[in-house]
Amino acid sequence: MTDPVNRVEPPFVADEVTMLESWLDYHRATLLWKCHGLTDAQLTVRSIPPSTLSLLGLVRHLTEVERSWYARRLAGRERPPLYYSDAEPDGYFDSLDSTPVAEVFAAYDRAVQESRALAANTDLEALSIGTVDGLQVSLRWIHLHLIEEYARHNGHADLLRQCIDGDTGE
Repeated sequence: MTDPVNRVEPPFVADEVTMLESWLDYHRATLLWKCHGLTDAQLTVRSIPPSTLSLLGLVRHLTEVERSWYARRLAGRERPPLYYSDAEPDGYFDSLDSTPVAEVFAAYDRAVQESRALAANTDLEALSIGTVDGLQVSLRWIHLHLIEEYARHNGHADLLRQCIDGDTGE
């Protein structure tokens, strides 16, 4: 798992692949940093009513996001949902007791490792096997979309963490 305490700052100058992957890894580590040192109960706190967001819910959601974009769409691999269903489309946020916290973080780590491995063997211009609204997307688009997704949710994570124990950070 990425060490959340020792996030690596993205380089100021690098080739495009290194830059994209570095920013994505930075945001992945930021999410883990926001969860670091909290109890299982604190990770499930929903601090901003009426939202169902919690830090654990964000980890579950981003696990699904990683699996969806890299394994399902980029590589065409079968990956059934872990935390949601047709009957419960927001299950990753709403049903926090369905999977032990340690298993959630292990699943997240596996999803990130698979994403990295799939991206490492793929050109940025390569088109996805799966589609978005019937259109293929490139690995470059997926990387950029994931950076945006993490950045947005890390803002949520920062607010949630501050509500839990007052900890703030970048």
